[in-house]
Amino acid sequence: MMLRLNDLRQHSDILRLRSGKSLTVRFVEPDDAEALQGYFRSLSVRSRYNRFLGAMSELPQTELDHFIHVGEGDRFSVIAVTTIDGLETIVGEARYAFDPDTERFEFGLSIDDRWQGQGVGSALLGNLQCRAAAFGAKHLFGDTLRSNAAMIGLARKSGYVFIPSPGDWKLVRFEKHIDLAPQEIPCASWRLAAIASGEIAAASLAN
Repeated sequence: MMLRLNDLRQHSDILRLRSGKSLTVRFVEPDDAEALQGYFRSLSVRSRYNRFLGAMSELPQTELDHFIHVGEGDRFSVIAVTTIDGLETIVGEARYAFDPDTERFEFGLSIDDRWQGQGVGSALLGNLQCRAAAFGAKHLFGDTLRSNAAMIGLARKSGYVFIPSPGDWKLVRFEKHIDLAPQEIPCASWRLAAIASGEIAAASLAN
C-alpha cells in the first residue's frame, strides 16, 4: 500500500471513547517534536519504563528524529490528540512498522497516565488494526515486559495470544492473526485507502 506522505492529515481518524469524548489519531509531523518530547517527559517513570523496556527520562534526539519523520525505514508514528482548554494535547502515541515480505505488522504504544482506564488504549489498538489491514498485514505483534499488566490485559481483551519473546526472558510477545478484505476494514478512512490502493495495483497490472 502506498501512502501519500505529502498530505499526512488525510490519514487522520476520529475515535470515540465510551465516555463520549473524541480523539483524533494522526501521523506525527516535524512540528510535533517539542510536544511529543513533552508528552514522554510527562509520563510516569513506570509508563516510560514499560514503553521503552528500560529506564529513560526522555527520547534521545536521534530517536525523536525517527519519530517525527514518518515513513523512514518503513516506520510510522501516530499520536492520539484531543483539545484541552483550547490546546491540542497528546494523550497517547504509537509507532509501527510493516514488513511486506512476512505480512507482519509490529507496534508499540503508550497512553498518558491521566487517560489510562478510559478506553484510549482499546481505541488506539483498534485503529492500529485498521492500519495493519490496509497495508495487507496478516499478523500483528508487539513485545512488552512481563510485569506490564496493563498492556498484557489490553492485548488479552483485544484477542491477542501470548508467546515467549525471542531472545529476552523479561519480555512476552502478543500476537494476533487478521485476514480482512479491504471492504471489511472497519475504519472508513483506511477501508477507502485500501480499496483505492487495490484499484491502482489492478490498473497497473492491466497495463
